[in-house]
Amino acid sequence: MSKLIEKLKKLAQAAPAPMGFRTSKEEESGGKMLLLGRFKADGAATAKIDTAADAVLIYTGKDETVEDIQKTAKALGDIPWGVYIEEGEDMAALVKAGCDFVVFSPTVKVNDLPQDEKIGKVLEVESSMDDGLLRAVNDLPADAVIITDTLDSDECLTLHRLMVYRHLANFISKPLIAPVPADIGEAELKALLDAEIDGVMAEGEDFKELKKAIGKLPTRSTKKRERGGVSLPRVSGETMETPDEEDDE
Repeated sequence: MSKLIEKLKKLAQAAPAPMGFRTSKEEESGGKMLLLGRFKADGAATAKIDTAADAVLIYTGKDETVEDIQKTAKALGDIPWGVYIEEGEDMAALVKAGCDFVVFSPTVKVNDLPQDEKIGKVLEVESSMDDGLLRAVNDLPADAVIITDTLDSDECLTLHRLMVYRHLANFISKPLIAPVPADIGEAELKALLDAEIDGVMAEGEDFKELKKAIGKLPTRSTKKRERGGVSLPRVSGETMETPDEEDDE
């Protein structure tokens, strides 16, 4: 299984901390929200890249090649890494180099998806999708979802965006990853956690401060994870029928 997806699934199954005074380093620094770093491939990267991210999404520009991605990936050491599927000129070579996951848009062809079950599949979902399409995401061959917004990810977190994220969480049962600025505050991270966001994606390489802020978050609640759709009252003619409605007669 993809290391990225395995980490996300562990978050979904996270239980409240046991009673007592001792906590492991893993409990203190993680287990609350996944941190996905995103940065551009650098063919000149030869030294080890020092990043606090749990996983890294590598992207390329016009001048970068598969070889540049491979060199950047090698500099990451044991950190799981992935690519945008439309930018991988040779997926076979990237998989051989250790690619852990791919990110793709809904317009990708089914035949272009890696068939190897060890490669994690992360679908990009627009927050403006209607409810029917959001429900359909649960039946697609994707292990997790990255939310793409028309809003600039560098903007301050607004209540409107939290409403959008909470709405998506009501319909999508897969782990949700939201884009954030690298300098996002602890209060904003807490708000995202409460909105049932499982991971954040930030641009850059130095995420030590962001990782510390995530480590200060409270333990994830286990009350959720039963997503997939909101039950609404059925409308019959001009009257609305609800399951709890009693006959007055």
